[in-house]
Amino acid sequence: MFRQTKSVFQKLRYLSFNGQQHTWRLKSTSARERALQYQPGQKIHGFTVKEVVAVPDLFLTAVKLTHDKTGAQYLHAARDDSNNLFSVQFRTTPMDSTGVPHILEHTVLCGSEKYPCRDPFFKMLNRSLSTFMNAFTASDYTMYPFSTQNGKDFKNLLSVYLDAVFFPCLREQDFWQEGWRLENEDPTDNNSPLMFKGVVFNEMKGAFSDNERLYAQHLQNKLYPDHTYSVVSGGEPLAIPDLTWEQLKQFHATHYHPSNARFFTYGDLPLEPHLKQIQEEALSKFACIDPKTEVPSQPRWTSPKEDHVTCSPDPLAPDPNKQNTVCVSYLLGDITDAFEGLTLSLLSSLMISGPNSPFYKSLIEPKLGTDFSSVVGYDGSTKEASFSIGLQGVDEEDIERVKQIISQTIDKIIENGFEERRIEALIHKLEIQIKHQTTNFGLSLASYIASSWNHDGDPVELLQISDSVAKFRQALKENPRFLQEKVRQYFKENTHRLTLSMSPEESYLEKQAKAEEEKLQKKIEVLSDSDRKQIYEKGLELLAAQSRTQDVSCLPALKVSDIEPTIPITPVQISTAGGVPVQYCEQPTNGLVYFRALCNLNTLPEDLKVFVPLFCSVITNPHFDDEERLRVLVMQSAQELANSIAYSGHLYAMTRAGRHLTPAGDLQETFGGMEQVTFMKRTAAMADLSQIIRTLPRLKIHLFNPNNMRWVHNTPAILSDAAAHLEGFIKDVAKNRKERKPVRPNIIEKPINPLDDNGPRRKLISEPTFHPCPMKTFFQMPFPVNFVSESIRAVPFSHKDYASLCILARMMTAKFLHGEIREKGGAYGGGAKIGGGLFTFYSYRDPNTVQTLSAFGNGIEWAKSGKFTQQDIDEAKLSVFSAVDSPVAPADKGMGQFLSGVTDEMKQSHRQRLFAVDHKNLVDVAERYLSAGQKTCGVAILGPENDVIKKDPSWIIK
Repeated sequence: MFRQTKSVFQKLRYLSFNGQQHTWRLKSTSARERALQYQPGQKIHGFTVKEVVAVPDLFLTAVKLTHDKTGAQYLHAARDDSNNLFSVQFRTTPMDSTGVPHILEHTVLCGSEKYPCRDPFFKMLNRSLSTFMNAFTASDYTMYPFSTQNGKDFKNLLSVYLDAVFFPCLREQDFWQEGWRLENEDPTDNNSPLMFKGVVFNEMKGAFSDNERLYAQHLQNKLYPDHTYSVVSGGEPLAIPDLTWEQLKQFHATHYHPSNARFFTYGDLPLEPHLKQIQEEALSKFACIDPKTEVPSQPRWTSPKEDHVTCSPDPLAPDPNKQNTVCVSYLLGDITDAFEGLTLSLLSSLMISGPNSPFYKSLIEPKLGTDFSSVVGYDGSTKEASFSIGLQGVDEEDIERVKQIISQTIDKIIENGFEERRIEALIHKLEIQIKHQTTNFGLSLASYIASSWNHDGDPVELLQISDSVAKFRQALKENPRFLQEKVRQYFKENTHRLTLSMSPEESYLEKQAKAEEEKLQKKIEVLSDSDRKQIYEKGLELLAAQSRTQDVSCLPALKVSDIEPTIPITPVQISTAGGVPVQYCEQPTNGLVYFRALCNLNTLPEDLKVFVPLFCSVITNPHFDDEERLRVLVMQSAQELANSIAYSGHLYAMTRAGRHLTPAGDLQETFGGMEQVTFMKRTAAMADLSQIIRTLPRLKIHLFNPNNMRWVHNTPAILSDAAAHLEGFIKDVAKNRKERKPVRPNIIEKPINPLDDNGPRRKLISEPTFHPCPMKTFFQMPFPVNFVSESIRAVPFSHKDYASLCILARMMTAKFLHGEIREKGGAYGGGAKIGGGLFTFYSYRDPNTVQTLSAFGNGIEWAKSGKFTQQDIDEAKLSVFSAVDSPVAPADKGMGQFLSGVTDEMKQSHRQRLFAVDHKNLVDVAERYLSAGQKTCGVAILGPENDVIKKDPSWIIK
């Protein structure tokens, strides 16, 4: 996976700093207390302890070590969290855009010395209870993380990961599959035309069709023109075919060495077994080298620079005539200075975050563009940080004005500074984030420290956030103009700044396709007849290897018997307040109170449904009648939706495919599908928003009616002051209480607690006359790849067959669809899912359409044939349970019952049905639901112009 990293302050949003995770309580001897017993200088399994630091803010103890023989760096974060994490990262500094670190990231996971089967990474997804498994290629490092709550599983995954990164097979066949290859369009027909294929090749074609992603890449390449940041580490599609297998192997030899590695472990498992396994299975086999991967500082410019790039027009842009982006980017200081990094990150937030920030007022409020540029604010993902500010959705005539406003705003900030209350509010927000608990703390921590540590910054210093905040407060106290001086230093007087504009070019996609064709023809021109024959034969060999049943007996695996038979119960208390049903759930939330309100749509007129997402986005703005502010919000929402399609096209395809199959599917498309995208585009194009201003209060009347609401409260205890605030809120809402006639005739009332018929009730819509309608929809988009989906009506969560369909979806993905869609088809991903009463197939960044739809159909035939083993079923069960048993944060406990009426008792029944699924059940549901359901399935594709589909009258073309 190619990854763009985020700024320090953005990353903080995803950290769950305080309290405990999953088990959520201290053990008699906590992990962090045990870790405090280590001493600097202590020798453990080939490592030497360098530093032991208690970090009370994060409820952890940090232990920093170095490997004696190789110099490998190691950080252990001991914390009472059972969701243990491991990651190893290497500094990867390519000097060309062939995508060598990205293709290597894919290829090392395709087999290793100890685990030589093809694709052990994907195989382990189904032999483990991992809560996370992946790999990332950033601009200057590659990271391999996994997490699991099972100690045996941790050892298994650690063994596979260590062997993959240090002793990979790096077979030429795997390079062809994952990187790029010349191959006949039909590998079985040597007369079919030759073309470029490969998973990363297609992934990056998809990535470069995203204009936001394209702009960010250009900005980084041009701001840092003198070393590794001047190239595309993920791979520029037209440069990828220049990479050779030999170059790939050489890059591994020089970069994937312990002397160039940083290991990180996190959680409540003891440190010493980790060190012992890493030493014995990997590090003991290496000597120290000088990897020579350091990134030098970017030579500073003596004067600012300007540049211009082009992109493809966006047919869904809010205003087709305003598709320019302009941004000024400033090179800042070294990210290894933790205090300076935090200061600049906080300064960035003060400058751009929220409607009271200076740049929001000067750039967004005048409506010169639809939103801030895709790259905005502080970015600490490179050796030297940057700050960017600009607009997208700009008229070409306004570009100069935007540049002037940016300069003038910086002058005003230097003159006026920031209000003290905004600074305090920002620090308070940071303190709230430190208290907020999420379930992926280990992964967030690994990402948070990765960039600075990669350039030899001190990861322990980064964790001591309160120290930096205290230092920040002290700096402000000693010098009230502290922040203004930073603005002068880094922005006003900084000559290393780049102004980059981007404009749409009608022939952009055509030029890209032409350049790819020219590249292809150059490769083909030099081929002899024997070369062509060899390409054909190698294509057949790869196809045969992809089709061969793999012997995976070499891989470690958990057993179904390793899965806990029961789930822990989450006590909830259901009562009423002011006549509104309220669910209370007492949880260790570090003193924070989490309140949610659910508003049903039973009385909402049909014509208002499409406005609900817009209403939700402006709900905190009390001034519905402020047309200027509303227009800003509408433009931002429309732009965000249009930008999201290139990255999340598979989700839009899946939503559209299910639209006409269930009432919920229709609502989902209205709220979050292509219908919502086009609605917001139309709204943004309206010259007069008075109709919208008149409409939004109508929604408020229906949604904020206590008769249509219920609430949930997660607190550290049922606090009296929290209860008082809730009562006050209820009284305010109760003023809107009014009996309104449901617009849908079939309303069913059910008890919120199924075990208490006399308790508070919830109203559900029933549509007994609904008839599913088969429909095939194609959305022509400015992408070189496709997002394909097919949906079939299935059953809800509570149905006895739901468990069998869950196991079937996972098994079909792992044992059939992955091979057909990714390995043979070259798509970045694909598979099957069940949810919302639908069984849905999908593919992601896929060069194919009709072939993929055939693969979906063939998958159903494969399932009906029963050509799978008990081992296949058990692996699917492990994979399903890893998702079912993923950790839940205290703030989210009980939410399944609140939102969907799914109680712990229902979850336990579902669990027992999952355990009981057998071969006969799977063949049976494949026949009864999938085979029969194909007659009324929904299909949707988002992708480039397609002549085959255009000529087929069964498709609706959008």
